[in-house]
Amino acid sequence: MASAASGATRDAFGEKLAELGSTEPRLVVLDADLGGSTRTTAFMKKFPERHFEVGIAEQNLIGISAGMALAGKIPVATSFACFLTGRLEVIRVAVAYNQANVKLVGTHAGIGIGDDGPSQMGLEDIAAMRALPGMTVLQPADGPETHQAVEWMVRHRGPVYLRLTRQNVERVHGDDYRWRYGKLDCLWKPAQTPPKHQAAVLATGGVCANAVQAAKDLEARGFKVQVYNVHTLQPIDVAGVAAAAASSTRIVTVEDHNLAGGLGSAVAEALAERGCGVAQVRLGLGDFAESGTTEELYDKYGLSARHIAEACLRNID
Repeated sequence: MASAASGATRDAFGEKLAELGSTEPRLVVLDADLGGSTRTTAFMKKFPERHFEVGIAEQNLIGISAGMALAGKIPVATSFACFLTGRLEVIRVAVAYNQANVKLVGTHAGIGIGDDGPSQMGLEDIAAMRALPGMTVLQPADGPETHQAVEWMVRHRGPVYLRLTRQNVERVHGDDYRWRYGKLDCLWKPAQTPPKHQAAVLATGGVCANAVQAAKDLEARGFKVQVYNVHTLQPIDVAGVAAAAASSTRIVTVEDHNLAGGLGSAVAEALAERGCGVAQVRLGLGDFAESGTTEELYDKYGLSARHIAEACLRNID
């Protein structure tokens, strides 16, 4: 596991998309007047004939993408997460019902976007996309993981929703990392494995680095915590969740998303399905947030390293 400065996952997405355009002639990209923000401009410059700007018309964006997919193309439709998944009824019928090979990419996810404020914070998108039959939901933690997830997404046949950050994130993977679809990714284990960890932290996206930092801080205090990155939110790794629960006294889920229907809900469902009796603490949003820096908002709304550490040790009765 590496810990170093990295860019936003949207940056890695844009880089990989432009690279894949050279090897996959069916790949097309559609924007809704936000190409500079979603980082598709590199693809547009290299392949202008395969880039389509539909303007501020997300319903058309999705409908056109579905039509292109049914005609044999591999469309990547991009916008801010809140604007894209806010057109749920169109995604439901045009993409999910048809199992159209559309790749939906929502950037500017969560409160981590910072100063833009609540109107542009995608906080319900995972819940909405998880509810659609046949929809794969991915959220990488850093740039290297994003590169691999994007390549898998383009090669995969079927609808995918990819959730990306606006803010820069710390790199949590080394150069030898290999992404595995649908499997928990262990980011941190203590040097000496105890019979039972104080907690297993399951995090996703931009808060993964905070979870690793919390585990490091706790180990310095004598507490043993393991950290997993949940990059595939639908379908979630039920067996992996159960295994993490079996080796820990509690599960802590951390997500920059609404508590209803997101990672915490998916993990709770997995634990119930396997009959796991471990307690769970869910860290996430229970309300709309406000403007501020990423660090200020993560601390205020309980997603910073110190809050995660506290949740790992909190008594649950």
